[in-house]
Amino acid sequence: MKIAFVTPWYGPDIPGGAEAEARQIIAHLHNAGYEVEVLTTCIRDFFAPWEKNYHKPGVEIVQGIPVYRFAVTPRDKIAFDSVNQKLMLGKRVTLAEEEIFANEMFRSPDLLNYIQSHCQDYLFFFIPYVFPSTYFGSQICPQHSIIIPCLHNEAYAYMELFQSVISNVNTLVFNVPSEQALAEKIYGPRQGQQRRVIGLGVNTDFVGDAARFRQKHRLNEPFMLYAGRRAAGKNVPLLLRYWAQYAQENHRDAKLVLIGPGEVPIPPTAVPHIVDLGFVPQQDKYDAYAAADVFCMPSVNESFSIVTMEAWLAETPVLVHGRCQVTRDHCRFSNGGLYFNNYPEFAHTLDYLFTHPAEARQMGRNGRAYVLQNYQWPDIIAKYTQIITRIRAEVEGQS
Repeated sequence: MKIAFVTPWYGPDIPGGAEAEARQIIAHLHNAGYEVEVLTTCIRDFFAPWEKNYHKPGVEIVQGIPVYRFAVTPRDKIAFDSVNQKLMLGKRVTLAEEEIFANEMFRSPDLLNYIQSHCQDYLFFFIPYVFPSTYFGSQICPQHSIIIPCLHNEAYAYMELFQSVISNVNTLVFNVPSEQALAEKIYGPRQGQQRRVIGLGVNTDFVGDAARFRQKHRLNEPFMLYAGRRAAGKNVPLLLRYWAQYAQENHRDAKLVLIGPGEVPIPPTAVPHIVDLGFVPQQDKYDAYAAADVFCMPSVNESFSIVTMEAWLAETPVLVHGRCQVTRDHCRFSNGGLYFNNYPEFAHTLDYLFTHPAEARQMGRNGRAYVLQNYQWPDIIAKYTQIITRIRAEVEGQS
């Protein structure tokens, strides 16, 4: 029985935390000897039009992994956007609106038909929870299905249509204990369903060159780094507002360095104090982690935060939003960073990190030790092996 990862889109360089998580799990399972395939759509990535087939349908080999791409069909984008706007504002929607959300986000009947006709051939891993590939796909053969939800405390998670989907699959896999606690709170317990916190392995082999990054980008000032998608869902507009105010109120000659895709308006008063690099090669990102005085993750919707772990591996302290329990817990458990809930706390903690370099560096070292102790790939894959072995035995026992 093969392993299939079902994702909304797939590629070696596409941005996004869940996207990177899927790629890394797939690669490490493949290296461990499992026969792994990817079932996905022809959509390019999160930022592309979800009704456009960027890739050709069919199978291609991507970094040694067979990737089956299925076409998407036309959708009612206006209807979807209307519902999604409410959800982005944290509003509840009706069941009829939920159905619009699921049906008009994107459609790929060929993907679902393939799952249906190959139900007995695979164990299906669906990631993340919020897309139609998971919502519809995991209902086809739930006892062969594992969802890695990447769950956030957001309006989407409380939609009624996800209740039965989340509760009826064979197994749920979580990245951190607080994610599992959130699932228990929203969906309640489910007798017979396996729920496990596995976490995510992190590439611990990279080496960042701080001097190379500062020389390349002519950065002599202390700086705070943000790496990730520029999106409202990542709370980047808040970070930019806070930084604009901080730069005006403090005469410190510091910069905010932005790395990653997406477009978010930068407040005019903040422009002189921001270095916007956009999408950079992976090694440049590693160099940036090493060069930064502090790394900031302002998102309140994280289920793990790979970039936070990468910053810690470079021994850089982190500053996170206190409303995100996942990253706040990472900081508490590791003593590797600080958190803020409002602008005064943001300014105070940032001042502390900039003016106490010895203490800040010790936080960074604490963070690195935490990552190495908890998120090494051999340990993570051993836990996935336990799940795969158990479900295969269950399936064989039923046949």
